[in-house]
Amino acid sequence: MADITTDVLIIGTGPAGSATAALLSTLGVETMVVNRYRWLANTPRAHITNQRAMEVLRDLGPEVEAEAYLYGTEQDLMGENIFCTSLAGEELGRMRSWGKHPLSRAAHQLASPCFMNDLPQTFMEPILFKTACSRGTQARMSTEYLSHVQDADGVTTTCRDRLTGRDITIRSKYLVGADGGKSLVAEHAGLPFAGKMGVGGSMNILFKADLSQYVAHRPSVLYWVLQPGSNVGGIGMGLVRMVRPWNEWLIVWGYDINAGEPKVDAAFATKVARDLVGDPTLEIEIQSVSTWTVNNLYATEMSKGRVFCMGDATHRHPPSNGLGSNTSIQDGFNLAWKLALVLKGQAGPRLLDSYSVERAPIAKQIVTRANQSIEEFGPIFKALGLLDSIDPVKMQENMDARCDDTPAAEAQREAIRKAIAFKVYEFDAHGVDMNQRYRSEAVVTDGEPEPPYERDRELHYQPTTWPGAHLPHVWVYGRDGRRASTLDLAGKGRFAIFTGIGGEGWIEAARAVGKELGIDIAGCVIGPRQDWEDYAGDWANAREVGDSGIVLVRPDQFVAWRRAAIAADPAGELRRVLKTILDR
Repeated sequence: MADITTDVLIIGTGPAGSATAALLSTLGVETMVVNRYRWLANTPRAHITNQRAMEVLRDLGPEVEAEAYLYGTEQDLMGENIFCTSLAGEELGRMRSWGKHPLSRAAHQLASPCFMNDLPQTFMEPILFKTACSRGTQARMSTEYLSHVQDADGVTTTCRDRLTGRDITIRSKYLVGADGGKSLVAEHAGLPFAGKMGVGGSMNILFKADLSQYVAHRPSVLYWVLQPGSNVGGIGMGLVRMVRPWNEWLIVWGYDINAGEPKVDAAFATKVARDLVGDPTLEIEIQSVSTWTVNNLYATEMSKGRVFCMGDATHRHPPSNGLGSNTSIQDGFNLAWKLALVLKGQAGPRLLDSYSVERAPIAKQIVTRANQSIEEFGPIFKALGLLDSIDPVKMQENMDARCDDTPAAEAQREAIRKAIAFKVYEFDAHGVDMNQRYRSEAVVTDGEPEPPYERDRELHYQPTTWPGAHLPHVWVYGRDGRRASTLDLAGKGRFAIFTGIGGEGWIEAARAVGKELGIDIAGCVIGPRQDWEDYAGDWANAREVGDSGIVLVRPDQFVAWRRAAIAADPAGELRRVLKTILDR
């Protein structure tokens, strides 16, 4: 007999685990989450929060979204990536990041009702964890995962209570491994991986200091400092990251991974901070120092039987592009509704197979992109002349040469501008954030080919209702004049259909088929004198079907199916599609 039973056991309370617990509990699923530590994140590791992740928080409720904005640093203060010789020294260049460029800002506002922000993990995790526990999740801290065994009916997991030293067994129908970059759940499940761990070494120095005199006039999340000869490889690039404006900071500083993990004392950490800031007398309060490795590893399969893994357990990469916690939260959004429907008997178990099919390609994509972004600093180093010598004096001379009145210096200045501008692929890659498209048995094709990307798919989001794509966001208006995003009319654990005048048969079909299958299907008719008005014509331009057509949306706000016009038998068509998706 197991000591504890639950429907879903989640190992880990990071962004992936806590988001999944919050979503499952919101859907009424009996959920337990365990954490080997006594509390949540103790360092502000992940921080960039993109629109797609914020849409998940919005789906959890307006109070959850609002709390994220309350504690996050707003998009304007995320600012422009600064390249400099020190915070007090010379600025080498900058690029407008995270939607700061006016054209990018417009694209962000058109793409989503939500806003990017900088929400350190020390603030994000408590929001998600509190939401989970307040909605029914049972949480056990200081409880360490040891092993699991799965059978045809469930999973028996052995954990250790670290307060008493006693081992306990937890019986669940499904197990979720959200236990980070050294995931034992993924290892014990035998998930296959591609790539490698430990391709580089870095340390985090968390400190407090008032740096407003150096940064308040040029707000940014990230300040890149280049000091020739000061660290690994001689290039001497360090990162000063804003945690709280403008008195809490985190420095990322490299070390030679082949020489082993360094021992970093307060004196060393203080010197690094003062050097990068450029103030040798700066008063600094060191908070903590930790080391980590740059990884390039992703799971090619994210589930095995009744065990599902997510977050850093399945995509292990550097923090480039700010993809970590965002993708982790989206993993949970993809899986939670599927688990809920299967556990409630509203879907067959094959629906769960679509989790790995849909999310494993995303894991590969973001790991590849994050590591490529590191390599894309190379052109900046080259343009500054930092790759032409290992002599710090010569390297500095090469940097200084850009100020000369010569054709060579003019060419160098142009090369520097272009190299910095090219970092848009890391610091404003809206398409990387938003362009996910799924192909699985949880999506039913309408026979139309996937629409090609009209612009660079990594830089620009291209909305479409093609089945497998994310539901496009537009604003529509209710009878009382209130504005709502199309995303607000979908999600929340329900399927939703969108149609227009002439498509009322789809609404009747949704009621009948929903009752027959025991699922909730929200019906939205958009058009003149309907429940929702499309005054600006934005939905008509985005929907890619006719007035009497249908766009069927999954609970995770991805398009499941569409049809251009009303069918002869709307109920029959809707029944066919939903039974296919739900493995009924």
